[in-house]
Amino acid sequence: MAQLDSKVASVLDKSHNEEDEDALLDSLENDPSLDGFREQRLQQLHSEFTRAREMRSQEHGTYVEIKDEKALMELTTSTKLCVVHFFKPDFNRCRIMDGHLQTLAPKHFDTRFLRINVENCPFLVTKLKIQVLPCVLAFVNGISADRIIGFEGLGYSEDTFTTRDLEARLLRGGVLLRAKTVGNEAMSRMKKQQDKEDAGDDDDWD
Repeated sequence: MAQLDSKVASVLDKSHNEEDEDALLDSLENDPSLDGFREQRLQQLHSEFTRAREMRSQEHGTYVEIKDEKALMELTTSTKLCVVHFFKPDFNRCRIMDGHLQTLAPKHFDTRFLRINVENCPFLVTKLKIQVLPCVLAFVNGISADRIIGFEGLGYSEDTFTTRDLEARLLRGGVLLRAKTVGNEAMSRMKKQQDKEDAGDDDDWD
């Protein structure tokens, strides 16, 4: 996908009603800082809006619970970018993680956000060696690009992290395309917390 113009991205990310394409176009047209690239930017905004609408019709931009592990495997191998939360409903930390992922899902429609109860996927729990919950895996083309165990590597301390912290971590894993809620401070902090897992331990299930 071509690099999105920064002005177009700003209009899209600040919009409160992404279903209203006319409002988005008006926002771009009325911007006093708009330069000679007006037509190009309007075309790009229209193209991006159309693409977003098509992807949302395929359940992108939502946070969906999958009940069957075979269905989950099919989704992660057929979708380029995918975030999966392995959870138990009675775990408070899993509910906290759910809240952050629920916030990120509609902002990042290029990525599928999924959750599955560990009791419904015993094979994957064993194969992926999931022992601590919550466990969030980021998949790129069906191969694990990052693994978040509990709240490890998020925020200033183990028990405090923000949606921005989680977004920064997922951006670093390559499962999100661009920052939409994250600030420079959070991104800088996450870059310093480099994942020490061996690249050879990718959790693919092909």
